[in-house]
Amino acid sequence: MPTFVVMPQMGESIAEGTIVRWIKKVGDVVDRDEPLFEISTDKVDAEIPSPAAGVLMDIAVKEGETVPVNSVVATIGAAGEKLDTAPAGANGAQTSESAAPLAPAYAGTVAPVATVASEDDGDDRQKSSPLVRRIAKEHNIDIGRIQGSGIGGRVTKQDILTFIDSGAAAAPIAARPAAEHPAVPVTRNVGDEVVPMSVMRKKIAEHMVVSKRTSAHVYSVFEVNYSRVDQIRKAKKEDYERSGAKLTFTSFIAKVVVDCLRKHKVINASLDGDNIIYRNDINLGIAVALENGLIVPVVKGAGEKNTLGLSKAIQDIADRARAKKLNPEEVHGGTFTITNPGNFGAQFGLPIINQPQVAILGVGTIEKRPVVVDDAIGIRLMGFLTLGYDHRLVDGAVADQFMSDVKKGIENFDPAQA
Repeated sequence: MPTFVVMPQMGESIAEGTIVRWIKKVGDVVDRDEPLFEISTDKVDAEIPSPAAGVLMDIAVKEGETVPVNSVVATIGAAGEKLDTAPAGANGAQTSESAAPLAPAYAGTVAPVATVASEDDGDDRQKSSPLVRRIAKEHNIDIGRIQGSGIGGRVTKQDILTFIDSGAAAAPIAARPAAEHPAVPVTRNVGDEVVPMSVMRKKIAEHMVVSKRTSAHVYSVFEVNYSRVDQIRKAKKEDYERSGAKLTFTSFIAKVVVDCLRKHKVINASLDGDNIIYRNDINLGIAVALENGLIVPVVKGAGEKNTLGLSKAIQDIADRARAKKLNPEEVHGGTFTITNPGNFGAQFGLPIINQPQVAILGVGTIEKRPVVVDDAIGIRLMGFLTLGYDHRLVDGAVADQFMSDVKKGIENFDPAQA
């Protein structure tokens, strides 16, 4: 029996993916877990492994095409096996008439793409992702008014954002319709190079715009003395290397952050409409810069790991992110994110919150600076930490209490924890 390969879900609120490249072609023999194709979403570019061994019998989605999660993109069968017609609709997507819960990514059978109702029941049922429905709710939009451009009339993020920008949506009180602020025309001069945005770049742009429209971003900046952890790092560095890990400043920051998140649960939370979800697990997102963008793989269960365990996990996901070897479950489920613009020399940054989280920590460059020590000038290893938080949920006092505890934890780090 043939195995239907489906588009995996590579992150929270991700309802579709784009086939960037087919690594195998029709007729090729593939092994289970061998890279089969490469996809791009606003979360990650990744090589997707084959769910089964056999022969690639059919490719249903061409390079450059975007399809919903769990759409059939290819079929794998045994050598000499004939291809039966897959129970799929347009572009390999399962028809919605027999809607059922989505199957996990890489499942060997086809899972239908669910048809989801908007807030209004009845004849206004419309296909859309949770992210689209959340945007619709925040802007008081009836999704049924929007002509979806996705498969089967599905309303995509771009559809609803375009609808809002057109001024057709019911704008909030005191807010000007986007139509009053048309895009500034761009003049192209002789010699300019015009290059289309990559799929990943476009998805990142959409994700960032949605985050800014969703969360009330506020920032707090704290200066931290890293001299103590630097001494510990130098003393423990070789021990960590023998264990196959790198002891970096990020290792110490991550350990202190997860300990503080246990105490300040509102920082490790999410908003779902009028409800607050206090996360039981601490899943730490680590932003990784790539040549063509940025992705945020997640260290699951970070709150249960010691400093060595965090060091190994962070190094592992960062290396595999750059090699496009991440698994679907490793790019979603994050509850708090750390990003490090300081690697490139930035004193500090003002990062955008990674939805649906409510806070993000930016790490500035760590360098020797003159500071006042006991009424004298001394040289210490210093750096700035910036907390970006969603003021809809997190008040300034709460954010600053969290950051004060992070600062104290780093500056008084217990060597026994390293």
